[in-house]
Amino acid sequence: MKSMAILFPGQGSQYVGMGKDWYDSDASARDLFIRGDEILGFKLSEICFNGPEEELRQTRNTQPAIFLHSVGVLMSQKNLDPRMAAGHSLGEYSAFVAAGAMEFETALKLVRLRGELMQRAGEENKGTMAAIVGLPNDSLEALCREASPEGIVQPANFNSPGQTVISGSVQGVKKAMELAKQRGAKLVKELVVSGAFHSPLMASAQDGLRKALEETEIHNARFPVYCNVTGEPVTEAGEIRDSLNRQLTSPVRWEQTIKNMVRDGATQFCEIGPGKVLQGLARRTEPSVPVTGIDRFSDVRELAIG
Repeated sequence: MKSMAILFPGQGSQYVGMGKDWYDSDASARDLFIRGDEILGFKLSEICFNGPEEELRQTRNTQPAIFLHSVGVLMSQKNLDPRMAAGHSLGEYSAFVAAGAMEFETALKLVRLRGELMQRAGEENKGTMAAIVGLPNDSLEALCREASPEGIVQPANFNSPGQTVISGSVQGVKKAMELAKQRGAKLVKELVVSGAFHSPLMASAQDGLRKALEETEIHNARFPVYCNVTGEPVTEAGEIRDSLNRQLTSPVRWEQTIKNMVRDGATQFCEIGPGKVLQGLARRTEPSVPVTGIDRFSDVRELAIG
């Protein structure tokens, strides 16, 4: 019997036009976009469908836009029977909605607040991020420690074997990039981001989010969600609240998440939401496990789940 694991993308997967085909073709997705606009008090759907790209790339808009697309697709797929879920950074909120731990409206408001807090933290505490390819995780962690006298720097995303993102102050990240090149990294590339996500420079955002999470009704999950902070499954409401708060300043342990889902019986992955980033990461991490995705409405006809 196949055991489906669903995956939800995070920031960086957005594109102008996302969700428009669902709005035009699927009643449940259309209703969700309309509800989302009403809850937020502005036409986020218009930014998703028509841009401009600069507006969509604003963190305060990007995060609820990706969430809205992912959950809209999810709600339209009545035949999905997931046994577990995970989401990359922001995508964790989509995963907890899928698992029944949060209501759609509650999660959308939290995601919008999270995006606003992270954008503000990025403006107040200037930082950057960089992709490093071709170094083992332990070498990269040691390299960040070596670079830290220059400024804050730490791994932000352990995405797949040999593919990592680092985050921190401009000086700290630049020093770590220099060291990575010296140690033989295949690729070292600074990313265009609005802040040093998943680093201590997000502490002010974490403080604001903690208060909101304390006031948010969270339920026990119906099935396990593998959290970014540890890569391990959580189902209990208190654990969910804690993991979402810690996530802002902690690395995303995505490689471990994928491995642990396979360890616990996942036999098929399906990415739900914009883009194909997580499909690529899953294939690189667990190449023997089939991977599919639902982004555009046309993907459903091509999808064979069973």
